[in-house]
Amino acid sequence: MNPDFRHHARAVLKQHWGYDSFRPLQEEIIVSVLERRDTLALLPTGGGKSICFQVPALVMGGLCIVVSPLIALMKDQVEHLRDRGIKAGAIYSGMRASEIQATIDNCLFDPEYRFLYVSPERLQTENFKVNFERMPVSMIAVDEAHCISQWGYDFRPPYLEIAKIRKVFPQVPVLALTATATPEVVKDIQLRLEFKTENVFQKSFKRANLTYFVVNEEDKNSRMLRIMNRYPGSGIVYVRNRKKTAETAEFLRNNGISADHYHAGLDPRERDRKQQSWMKGETRVMVSTNAFGMGIDKPDVRFVVHIDLPDTLEAYFQEAGRAGRDEKPAVAILLYDNYDIAQLKRNFTFTFPELDRVREVYRELCQSHHIELGTGEGKVFPFSMEEHARAVQMNATQYFNALKLLNNIGVILVSEHLREKSELQFKITGDQLMKYYKEKPEYESLITTILRSYSGVFTQFVNIDERLLSSRLEVSEESVIEQLKQLRSEKILSYQPQSNIPLIVFLKDRIDEKYLYFDKKIYDFRKEKAAERLDAVENYVKCDNVCRSQLLLQYFGEWDSTPCGECDVCRRNPIHRVRNKDFELISKEIKDLQQRGMTHKEILAELSKKYEEPQIVSVMRWLADH
Repeated sequence: MNPDFRHHARAVLKQHWGYDSFRPLQEEIIVSVLERRDTLALLPTGGGKSICFQVPALVMGGLCIVVSPLIALMKDQVEHLRDRGIKAGAIYSGMRASEIQATIDNCLFDPEYRFLYVSPERLQTENFKVNFERMPVSMIAVDEAHCISQWGYDFRPPYLEIAKIRKVFPQVPVLALTATATPEVVKDIQLRLEFKTENVFQKSFKRANLTYFVVNEEDKNSRMLRIMNRYPGSGIVYVRNRKKTAETAEFLRNNGISADHYHAGLDPRERDRKQQSWMKGETRVMVSTNAFGMGIDKPDVRFVVHIDLPDTLEAYFQEAGRAGRDEKPAVAILLYDNYDIAQLKRNFTFTFPELDRVREVYRELCQSHHIELGTGEGKVFPFSMEEHARAVQMNATQYFNALKLLNNIGVILVSEHLREKSELQFKITGDQLMKYYKEKPEYESLITTILRSYSGVFTQFVNIDERLLSSRLEVSEESVIEQLKQLRSEKILSYQPQSNIPLIVFLKDRIDEKYLYFDKKIYDFRKEKAAERLDAVENYVKCDNVCRSQLLLQYFGEWDSTPCGECDVCRRNPIHRVRNKDFELISKEIKDLQQRGMTHKEILAELSKKYEEPQIVSVMRWLADH
């Protein structure tokens, strides 16, 4: 190992993030990448995955390609990098051709560009492949790497393209990152990404400060109130659908709890306002679908409550893991009743719709958007899932999963809120711009205010806030928007207003639906694995004799953990009286005495000299059961 690697990495961390040291395991991962070794990093939610590729990329120089399926998260990271003076861009389906080309040009011709975030389906496009070969790529980071594994809960076939682009730069290291992966997925990720040798850094998934509870409860609202009165501080409540977020938040407010609701269908500015209010502690509780929390690092969340069952333990572990990131005590409480389990099984029947129905969905999409055979690639349209589901007489869950199958074979993409903030870029030089507003002084105030407020507007698209501009100009927001649109029509700048309308993107030209190819073998395999994950959720909520923490850790391949002593299962069993430290000591001594040939009675008599008898008996019973 080059001894300078650690020094350089710490210097970059201090320069751009202001920290003197890394979190556990981060430095080891970074050094592995700097040694140009393919690396898989498993860090739980809140473990600081982005630092693990951002720091080595800055140390190495050149361009880091970051593959991520989370458009909102990649845009957020690009903005944070730019705020730190680091040049970065993103390309994802649904962007205009001019935006894509401007981003590619920056990567090709600006040597200070350091990061290009790419959605996986963009890897398949000819434009990306041709330009990728010319880019000064120094490393490839694969976020949400479990998506490449057919064993994983969120398999995405476009991820398989990563192995193909690796062949262009065979010596460039790959860093794969994920928060949750079973042992099968860990092996499969390395296989699919063509690691030269196995190389895994895994932080234990154990969260010693986080206590898990599962409660069978008919009156969930009353129980939820009691939880919030029992545990002071900030919290999150997860529910399954958008309507329920508003209803639950209103119930909490009516009972004296400061609460708000959040889901992907809200206006981007409203979502941002709600999120900031919660982050600052002005709102105590956020009630949300799983759209809330991704990439959010609020350290002082004291409780996470689920009042609907999650689809997978992977999803539950990530959502519950948003509590207690400050390492102080926190709780994750899952409320369920018998109807919830029946509903989960019912939803499963809609998760894998018949393939003929999927073909019908594709045909209706093409017809409703007037896509003729042999045309359509790159077309983008506003999209209402409810309307299209009604058109083919499918419920929302079934229709959503039909779209996922079409997405998986790479013919369409549905993405919500591709443009959560307005963006602009000037299309003429600074000298030309000055000449323009001298000829048209009515635009001078707006143009100069933009130039004072935002940097980089001549070389890349930047996020802007029309409300901020209107405040500084002391005019209405509508007036600012109208002037920006006028400047766009005169080709002075490119301007894309924010949009909270879901979009559908046709990734390929339309073909006859009967020629859509679905691998039945893979389809059946995915269905079988999904059934196993559903069984795991049911087992988790119904199990009454294994510690909750142990159950979760065993699911992710950690079999040597001890009972937490605090969860609902531990509290119902005598073992809860034996805390972790005593448990480890007693169990070791029991095993030692057994090896010396002592009987259970003799062991009990011997250890009673040092420990309480109920503790010894509890450990003996646990060892016998496990």
